[in-house]
Amino acid sequence: QVQLVESGGGLVQAGGSLRLSCAASGGTFSSYAMGWFRQAPGKEREFVAAMSRGGGGTYYADSVKGRFTISGDNAKNTVYLQMNSLKPEDTAIYYCAASVFYYSSSTASYNTWGQGTQVTVSS
Repeated sequence: QVQLVESGGGLVQAGGSLRLSCAASGGTFSSYAMGWFRQAPGKEREFVAAMSRGGGGTYYADSVKGRFTISGDNAKNTVYLQMNSLKPEDTAIYYCAASVFYYSSSTASYNTWGQGTQVTVSS
């Protein structure tokens, strides 16, 4: 019954930073593996980053390695995506997702999704 709400998106210049938040409710945060995905207009939803149940492992798409960091705060029941050195190609709607099974780069592994938050990176 977990529900997810993303926030923190906005307009930023190339090279800038944003931190996205995903607030979870309706369940124990540590019971879920969490992922971040993004979708640009006319394109399929693609994997960005994931964090294992308990936060012991992280996994990133090659396109964001070294620039993005996924983390969680159990006390706040929130997952974050810190995005640095943003590029125009990072422009998309960003979604967080929860899995009761395992963290994965596949959308099929996630059973619950947030509504998304828009990130726009200008040149």
